[in-house]
Amino acid sequence: MGEQRSKKINFIEKISQKEVSISDIFQSREIIDAIGITKGKGFQGVIKRWGVTKLPRKTHRGARKVACVGSWHPSRVSFRVPRAGQTGFHHRTQMNLQIYRVGKALDLNSGSTEFDLSTKKITPIGGFPYYGKVKEDFLILKGCVMGARKRQITLRKSLSQKSQNFLKKKIQLKFIDTSSKWGHGRFQTKDEKIKAKNAE
Repeated sequence: MGEQRSKKINFIEKISQKEVSISDIFQSREIIDAIGITKGKGFQGVIKRWGVTKLPRKTHRGARKVACVGSWHPSRVSFRVPRAGQTGFHHRTQMNLQIYRVGKALDLNSGSTEFDLSTKKITPIGGFPYYGKVKEDFLILKGCVMGARKRQITLRKSLSQKSQNFLKKKIQLKFIDTSSKWGHGRFQTKDEKIKAKNAE
């Protein structure tokens, strides 16, 4: 919160020892930053780690390398030269993510839009892979968020100011896919699936 110190203290006193909902902090169309740890990839070579071009097939002593790591002098390898090493599991900050929707856990219409004919929850059929059902309040963001499933992410108010024209843009979600993420995903709700099977 980029406000005056007195406002910050009043806000903390107001929410102290109370259950704070995500809708109390963030609102739709707001710009936020996400801070977290990326997916770990382990020790990787220069091809995967830095996107270096592979050498020709007939290259002596391997093709997945950096051809020249530097000149004779200075007699050390520069930090600018791509080298193999730890990839992923890095602390990163994803900036300027826009909130498309602040959803409620108990809302039966949380996965529907104005254009949907049926009411549906945000949880897809069979749940999110390796996560399960959404049982708490949630955010729908524009863009990607770092990290593996169930990994903790810190959300904060954006540090950079956006122009009024950017914030005036109307956000209209036309479709939220709630089909199964385990299979081919033919149906949006369980009721649709049951009706289709009965019709057969």
